[in-house]
Amino acid sequence: MKWLQIHITVDQAQVDFTETLLLSLGAVSVTLDDAEDQALLEPLPGETPLWNKVIVTGIYAQEDDEEIDVVALETFIKDQMPEAPLRYEFIEDQEWERTWMDAYEPIQIGEKYWIVPEWMEAPEADAVNIKLDPGLAFGTGNHASTFLCLQWLGKTDVKDKIVIDYGCGSGILGVAALLLGAKKVYATDIDPQAVLATQQNAELNGVLENLYVGLPEEFNQALGEQKADVFVANILAGPLMALAEEFSTLIQPEGEFALAGIIEEQVDDVSRVYAEFFDILDKEKRDENWYRLSGKRHK
Repeated sequence: MKWLQIHITVDQAQVDFTETLLLSLGAVSVTLDDAEDQALLEPLPGETPLWNKVIVTGIYAQEDDEEIDVVALETFIKDQMPEAPLRYEFIEDQEWERTWMDAYEPIQIGEKYWIVPEWMEAPEADAVNIKLDPGLAFGTGNHASTFLCLQWLGKTDVKDKIVIDYGCGSGILGVAALLLGAKKVYATDIDPQAVLATQQNAELNGVLENLYVGLPEEFNQALGEQKADVFVANILAGPLMALAEEFSTLIQPEGEFALAGIIEEQVDDVSRVYAEFFDILDKEKRDENWYRLSGKRHK
């Protein structure tokens, strides 16, 4: 069997129409990719942000005994979307199955500290290796804000401590904390898919027994009166500022914290809000525009 891929480049507003069109023409799946190398913030849980220009790809199965009429497909699509650039290609079955997997490689966070796609061998077997399924949910370690949080966890003493991962996405930060020796991680997200992804990635890494993950109301009940020794939140500047006082109630006096998902223009505003409850001791920058703030809660 071969597979036909039809790639159409559209504006963000045309994505839903294009996806529906390709599916109506028999596509077995549709994927979305960045058309202009535009950086996106890791999404707020429950959101799926898109690039300004998007490559929408429909994948069609071509049986050996029944060829796809590519000319007819192309003509119909161009009649519906005359201004949208379109190209197509045929690929072999095995090649199609591995196309998305080949986009991922192990990521080194620090010395003896890696993120490894679950289907790959770890570059250093004796390192702290976070096995991750990049397809499950938000947060693969590639984005600067996630990397900054992982890097901070690697430099922070989490051994035998209680850690909170607020806005957990794929659960990569909570899993990392447990692999680095945390006693217990409490994770939360407003998206049920993120809760599921966190559970699956924790199980993949053999740390599910020491991780709790749930929606915010369930999380608050599970945490009870406990306070975190270490707290990390990789979300967005707006929610970070709105939640500053609440976060201060979740952390032990002098407990350590890290915040990310903050661009350069937002650093001063976030710092000012958090100064009421926390001592900000470090600001770390990555990829020119992304910052992590870290420090300790007031005594």
